[in-house]
Amino acid sequence: MVLPFISLFIDSFGNFSDSYVQSWSGWIFGITFVAAFIFSPIWGRVGDKYGRKKLLIFFAIGLGLSVFLMGFATNVWQLFILRLFMGMFTGFIPMSQALISTQTPQSVAGRVLGSLQTGSITGSLMGPLLGGALADAFGFATTFKWVSITIFISAIIVALGVKEKRMEYADDKDHKAYSRREVIMHIVKHPVLLVVMLVSTLVQVAHFSIQPILSLYVEEIHGPASIAFFSGMAFSAAGLGNLLMTRNWGKLGDRVGYIKILIILLFMAGIVYFPGAFVTNIWQLVILRFLLGVSIGGIIPLRIAYIRQEAPLSMQGEVLGYNTSLRFLGNIIGPALGGMLAGFYGFSAVFFVTSGLLVLSGVIMLVAWYKHEFAGSKQRSHSLSS
Repeated sequence: MVLPFISLFIDSFGNFSDSYVQSWSGWIFGITFVAAFIFSPIWGRVGDKYGRKKLLIFFAIGLGLSVFLMGFATNVWQLFILRLFMGMFTGFIPMSQALISTQTPQSVAGRVLGSLQTGSITGSLMGPLLGGALADAFGFATTFKWVSITIFISAIIVALGVKEKRMEYADDKDHKAYSRREVIMHIVKHPVLLVVMLVSTLVQVAHFSIQPILSLYVEEIHGPASIAFFSGMAFSAAGLGNLLMTRNWGKLGDRVGYIKILIILLFMAGIVYFPGAFVTNIWQLVILRFLLGVSIGGIIPLRIAYIRQEAPLSMQGEVLGYNTSLRFLGNIIGPALGGMLAGFYGFSAVFFVTSGLLVLSGVIMLVAWYKHEFAGSKQRSHSLSS
């Protein structure tokens, strides 16, 4: 709800140059991801030990408080510090994923996590529209306060509506307590799991590389008329494709295998991204963005369902924390890479490099799966038959 007008809010603090507002917008936007990158594994480990429901309530209160105080900010440093503080608590959705993952039977994990992703995407689509409307009607400061109320309501819903089945520690694989070193060694010893987590960074780099320059690209191919409306349409098209397909990809992954569908989606996203460099009108871009949303929609729930399958129950929160950190690392690198490529080589370069990153992710995933899972299962079945 607040992202569309962060730069406008900064501009309202004084009579600043465009470059000052743009550079501070970048820092204030990015610092949340930096803090989240650092804190995600720590919260994941705490969640494994003390339960995830309490942490969800804690996150919602921390997020709500930081957003509420942003409504009283009077300079860029106050806003920067509050966004840093907010990043420490930006684990609500990843922790929700960990909670749902551990409370859900493995056979339907993909479908259920797909449903969660649908809720997350719906919020991403509605948020900017509601935030923009509230900011126009009531002003920036009041909008921050309204947003904080919605987050506090989330804390109340979790407190009253979620029943967490707490895990009892025992000596078996799923219920024993693991040290941080044991968790890291488990990831390293499972090459496909390690690749799934590393690919998280590449996918986020690819997904976010276009974000800072999409509005400028829309302006180049369409002209300045109704630029905000058509930029919003291009952004929302990917979210709509995501929304329509994410649960179906999760169901298919439950049935066919998460890694197989993940490989298909990575190649599909890479292929769909490429023609974006050659579009000549806004509707071609909107259609390609929709198809991109369709292909990228299943990647997050499938990754988390696979982690659910491969990591023992009592370390899943920490493993998902590392995965979230790698995703936030991609969120930090992506916009910087996209802006740099567009500045030096033009908009087309962003589409070419992004397409290449997604196809490369698909190749890495395919090689890891073939070498460590497919070939291994063939050898086992051959030895059993002989």
